[in-house]
Amino acid sequence: MNPQEPPTEEIHQAEGGLVAELERMTPQERAAHDREVAAAAATDREIAVGVGDTLLELRDLTMRFGGLTALDSVSFSIQRGEILGLIGPNGAGKTTCFNAMTGVFRPTSGDVLLEGRSIARSHRHQITRLGIARTFQNIRLFGEMTALENVMVGTDARHKTSVPGAVFRFPRHYAEERAGVEKSMALLEFVGIADRAAEKARNLPYGYQRRLEIARALATEPKLLCLDEPAAGFNPAEKDDLVALIRKIREDGYTVLVIEHDMRVVMGVTDRIVVLEFGRKIAEDEPEAIREDPAVVAAYLGVPDDGSA
Repeated sequence: MNPQEPPTEEIHQAEGGLVAELERMTPQERAAHDREVAAAAATDREIAVGVGDTLLELRDLTMRFGGLTALDSVSFSIQRGEILGLIGPNGAGKTTCFNAMTGVFRPTSGDVLLEGRSIARSHRHQITRLGIARTFQNIRLFGEMTALENVMVGTDARHKTSVPGAVFRFPRHYAEERAGVEKSMALLEFVGIADRAAEKARNLPYGYQRRLEIARALATEPKLLCLDEPAAGFNPAEKDDLVALIRKIREDGYTVLVIEHDMRVVMGVTDRIVVLEFGRKIAEDEPEAIREDPAVVAAYLGVPDDGSA
């Protein structure tokens, strides 16, 4: 879709009364509508491992920058269908871990395996096509493009039209463009912002921009969705809404990895938690066990000096 082209009828429908239409629905009609949206938003990717099996594995992942070791032999796995939290104090290496997993950095040593296949030396675009999508601490949207156009950028990762096919607008290009519009609108509704489809991304409220970035990542049909501090800047009500959205994403068939500082969010949404400190993994367990782990408490609160207790 060319950003200069007029909005499609899907955009007109969104801005012309989608919210009012939903409000007029009976509970039964709304439930059926929500099921249709979830089905349209769900991933179509073929995934080689079953639910509960290892989807992604880090093996002794090490990342050095000159004399600084940002990650020191970090190992953990993510099971298909779970929400895994990655936490730790500032400077613990969380975002570096994300960057090494998603091709921003190439690990100094160690390996990253997706469905048993090494991706540690793959480029970012290759990793996206293999099935890992991410958001960022600092929102990265195309501000002059509409919300719908931003999500359609994500759907392009799955398109097979060649450059000549797009230039000469062959039938496959039309079909993929149409499917991309429908998928993108479904994802905007899935994350709760379909009524702003025709609005430029830069004009959206901050919370909507966060949701838009998640929708764009989902548009790539990832096997693993990585969220880097998605609750940053949110008020308590927005955080509760985010927790509900992340749960809904998992229920729709996605596996989720979350970096987050807000412990209430982490404890409220994750199945397991991995804790980093100074580039090393110091704990890995279920949320309740992590909450009581002495090493985790010390990492966040510090250890009292002798005689000060």
